[in-house]
Amino acid sequence: MDSNSVSPMPELAPIAEFDKSPPSPPNEEVPMDDLPPPPATISQAEGKKIKVQRSRSYDSDDHERGACEWCEYALVITLATVLLIGVSALTIFWVFYYRGGYAWADDTPDKQFNLHPTLMVAGFVTFCGFSVLLYRICRCFRRIYVKLLHAIFHALAFPCIVIGFLAVLDYHNKKGINNFYSLHSWIGFVAMGLFGLQYAVGFFSFLLLLICNKGTAGFRASLVPIHAAFGILTFVLGVAACLTGLTEKAIFALGSEQYPLLEPEAIVINAIGMTVVAVAVVVLYTVRGTGGYRLRKVAQHPS
Repeated sequence: MDSNSVSPMPELAPIAEFDKSPPSPPNEEVPMDDLPPPPATISQAEGKKIKVQRSRSYDSDDHERGACEWCEYALVITLATVLLIGVSALTIFWVFYYRGGYAWADDTPDKQFNLHPTLMVAGFVTFCGFSVLLYRICRCFRRIYVKLLHAIFHALAFPCIVIGFLAVLDYHNKKGINNFYSLHSWIGFVAMGLFGLQYAVGFFSFLLLLICNKGTAGFRASLVPIHAAFGILTFVLGVAACLTGLTEKAIFALGSEQYPLLEPEAIVINAIGMTVVAVAVVVLYTVRGTGGYRLRKVAQHPS
């Protein structure tokens, strides 16, 4: 072998260009968007559907009703319905059987006065009572339907209260009797004022503002417990006005001598008063207890 001969050198591969970006840390998290959803989870779209479905109904129980709860519910609602209709029917019977019926004429002011107790009992007790009970009776309905029924019952009560007030006001003017001198008139005046304010605020806030549903959701949610509390207060004041009015009428019509003798008309008047008390007890019992919890749930989804 020739010492001067040099073996050829192998060709080297070109040097590769290295990435100049810094190496990724070893604990770098993978974006969640790149991962498939867990098999046991519910998709976001399904969650929205469930949320919307729950927000459309006033039935916010976290558990199914048992047999005893259903029996209590059916009994209370049936009893309330019978009492609410029965108190107006009993008042009409009293007026026709003992007071001579109704009229609106200058020569029969006493018959014109008879419109006052009948319409006030119908407005403050029957229609307002049904309006309060709707949120417990119609628990499976959509909220917009319950609101419309609530507004309809208040719309039925409104002319009853107005006409009943005008009837007694005109009666006092014809008889030369002073207005707003008794405790009954004071309680009734406050109840009428709260009723008108409640109807105006409720109609504007919970019906008209639905035009801008998302923009007014927070305002309506904050107004729900206030509206509910003043609604119960208005109903209680209406009941108090009816009871004091019935007592006044019994004393004025029968006299302080005959009324203690418990004549048939006195018994009927007392029966009307006790029915009004029973209506108040049943209605307040129906909206008791979990009512605060339900109001908080409704406040979260007012529309």
